[in-house]
Amino acid sequence: MTKQSYTEVTGKLSTQIAISSFVMGTILFLLNQLFPKIDEIYVFGFFYILIALLVNGLVVLNLIHHFIFFQNHREYFGVKILIVLANIPIAAVFFYLTINRITLLNF
Repeated sequence: MTKQSYTEVTGKLSTQIAISSFVMGTILFLLNQLFPKIDEIYVFGFFYILIALLVNGLVVLNLIHHFIFFQNHREYFGVKILIVLANIPIAAVFFYLTINRITLLNF
């Protein structure tokens, strides 16, 4: 595998992980909004957050490594790092809304 194809595969995987983390977190948040009295959602969400932190943290560390050592592709890896880190403020808003029991979906 050449350096160019390796960087493309690494970048695509990091984007897929970031998008899937966002989608799963959003689904958990919406489930919590729809069914606020089901405590299992909180337990599942807690373990999801731990796993997501570990996986996304490893992805960011890998991208930082590539950012440092693949100097010809710094802009590419910089953008990929920002894509993965974009989940942090979204997760913070979801956490704030969940902890403060702000219900967005009123039926």
